[in-house]
Amino acid sequence: MSIAAINEQLLRAIGVGVAVVRASDLGFVFHNQPFAEWFGTPGEGAALTDAIDGLDREDLGPLCEEGLRYSAELKIKRKRRTLVFAINISQASHLDEALLVVECQNITRIRELESMIDSYSAMVERNTRELEREKERVERLLLNLMPRQVYEEFKTFGVVTPQLYPKVSVVMLDFVNFTDFASRTDPTVTLGELNDIFTAFDRIVEQYGCERIKTIGDAYLAVAGMPEPMPEHATAVAHCATRFLRYLERRNQSHQHKWQARIGLGTGSAVGSVVGIQKYVYDVFGPAVNLASRLQVFANPMKIVAPEEMKAALSEEFRVTDIGPEDIKGIGEVNLINVGDELSAPQPASRY
Repeated sequence: MSIAAINEQLLRAIGVGVAVVRASDLGFVFHNQPFAEWFGTPGEGAALTDAIDGLDREDLGPLCEEGLRYSAELKIKRKRRTLVFAINISQASHLDEALLVVECQNITRIRELESMIDSYSAMVERNTRELEREKERVERLLLNLMPRQVYEEFKTFGVVTPQLYPKVSVVMLDFVNFTDFASRTDPTVTLGELNDIFTAFDRIVEQYGCERIKTIGDAYLAVAGMPEPMPEHATAVAHCATRFLRYLERRNQSHQHKWQARIGLGTGSAVGSVVGIQKYVYDVFGPAVNLASRLQVFANPMKIVAPEEMKAALSEEFRVTDIGPEDIKGIGEVNLINVGDELSAPQPASRY
């Protein structure tokens, strides 16, 4: 086999079409089989610009006159399919006649793969953004269900370790005659009213560095001193309680439905943790919660009742009056106090 035949087979194997044309008139001197398959067999007297669509004789001027290299990427439609070719034309040297060597490589598949990669990359980027947005939505949802410190533990370890908090205070609010109101009112109205009121309560609780734990029907429970310690936990819940009542009084002046509430305060220890493995709920248990829950029953409408042990912490900032001993179910006899208005405008506390 001759060297020329070997070279021809090598060029076919690597998918390169080759042609040699005269620099003077761009007429063909030689072309190989791949070139003919892609661009057709050049007829007698055919020029390079006739065979390859999109190739302009003016573009080849500097190449013919100054020997510069010409490179281009051309798209040619063949049988309902657009093929992409990389064209490189250079001037052959050390010859009596100026000749141009034309190298053509079919890069259609490469461009198709690049387009697929670009599309895939765009899809991955879009999906990544969607996953990030979904992650943010899930995080916001979980932060509505549990304190951030608890959420970080849950995110890291997948579980939440029950934590004992020895010094916390609790505020428990319950509406007067809510059962009767709910039975004679359209459910959507009831829900809208509660949503409006509890949203305002949430802002008050956040303002004073407390943590809303949950609502049960018309009951609202918030704590101070957990999951992060707060030295003034007793006064924080008392400020929340007085602001709850003040908000209801103002709201009743401009709304059709009039709301009255009883509030109980409790102090002591509590345990906080996520309960169950489905529909995660962060909850608190313990003496402080039980006490606040029991004492709100003893409060008159729009009044706040607390145990006497909170008197020392509250007397400097609130009007406090003694109620006396009461037998509390499940707890025993407890001296109670009534917590009235704030003595001066308080500065909102913050846990941060």
